[in-house]
Amino acid sequence: MTDAATARGPEAHTIYQIPLDQRHGRPRDLFTVWFGSNIMMLTIITGALATTVFGLPFWPALLSAVLGNMIGGLFMALHAAQGPQLGVPQMVQTRGQFGSMGAMAVICLVVVMYVGFFASNLVLGGESLHTVVTFLPEKACVILLGLVSLVATIYGHDLIHAYTRLMTVVSGIALALCFVWILCVNGVSSATLSHGTFTMSGFLGGLSTAALWQIAYAPYVSDYSRYLPPGTGSRQAFMASYWGCVLGSVFPMILGGLLGVIAGGGDVVATLTTQVGPLALFIVPVLSLGIASTNAMNLYCGALSAITVVQTIIPSWKATHVGRAGTAIVLASLSLLIALGAEANFMEEYTNFILLLLYVMVPWTAINLADFYLIRHGEYDVPSFFRADGGIYGRYCWPALIAYVFGILIQIPFVSNGLYTGPVANMLGGADISWIVGLVVVTVFYVWMMRNERHTQPVMSGAD
Repeated sequence: MTDAATARGPEAHTIYQIPLDQRHGRPRDLFTVWFGSNIMMLTIITGALATTVFGLPFWPALLSAVLGNMIGGLFMALHAAQGPQLGVPQMVQTRGQFGSMGAMAVICLVVVMYVGFFASNLVLGGESLHTVVTFLPEKACVILLGLVSLVATIYGHDLIHAYTRLMTVVSGIALALCFVWILCVNGVSSATLSHGTFTMSGFLGGLSTAALWQIAYAPYVSDYSRYLPPGTGSRQAFMASYWGCVLGSVFPMILGGLLGVIAGGGDVVATLTTQVGPLALFIVPVLSLGIASTNAMNLYCGALSAITVVQTIIPSWKATHVGRAGTAIVLASLSLLIALGAEANFMEEYTNFILLLLYVMVPWTAINLADFYLIRHGEYDVPSFFRADGGIYGRYCWPALIAYVFGILIQIPFVSNGLYTGPVANMLGGADISWIVGLVVVTVFYVWMMRNERHTQPVMSGAD
């Protein structure tokens, strides 16, 4: 099933399988889409948590960022091969594990996650941009970034790829200038780099934050690889996605950790603006516009996931690019209302709520990857994804649903954030290792639950 394609203009496809004659792109496009979208202010702020919230000195913070991103990136990048092989968005493919109706809960949670990330990114981007573009009110900056994101989303897949290719170069230059100016022009003393106290709980906290940053991208991945030709090698797709996302995240997080020790408990964005001096007029707007590229990805994936929800409820509805644009406008408007009306305390609480949603993504990632690589070996009946009765996958897959709920419950004692800290996390000094427990336990449990399904693997239908 496909939409009518257009040679030019906004992307014609929505959630349906991309025809073989319209597949295009190269694996290296996956590198730039993940590298360019991660070099932004939010990544820097996240990296600063290691030296501010977790109180680490700079060098342990650097190590936690590198290891966390490299470990979490493995799970994110393993989803990349699913796009070229199946040609459908990531959350549509989830129907192959959970069934058509069983997948609804996960997809709805993902839509909420996208809206939340979009809104909180807008707030941070608007605040950052306003520090250098002072003649624009902060709320005007928020609206501007929202409109840039919306335009890219409405045009679709190819413009988002083009946007991130541009940001790979421009944001890369801005990031390099930050390091050169702070380290070579200003200089940072060894005493400043040593500020803080190393604790194992703090180190695990920094590592987990970086790893969850990568895992949070898992629901996005196939949306940006599904246009690649099906002959694209799994290794090529994996390596391009892995190194793009890991390198694009590690360097901004290292900068964030550095700014955190320099700030000494102060505002990280203000410290960046002060540290780069006259270059702030170039660097801060670029890193703020980097948020717009990431938000375009949030909104695009959110629109595809929302369409998937509606199509599940009304199987006869076949969304076109007009439906995708309308859905994007609705989600962007909702996010803007949240961002413009939010008070500081609300955004802090809302961010904690979004972090809780990440915990429900961990068992989904484990189930999705285990099913694709260990159970069905990449072989799915794509037309069944769009049948009202779920086709060969049915409406519900109880082993997947049981494993999913079990995966959420098993993480609770290990969770640690602003809303809740579990008993095991308390014993570990507040370190959050719930994602490690969730990934390992759910993978083993799901494979065991599906042990009798190995002989029922369907032959994958080609793109039509």
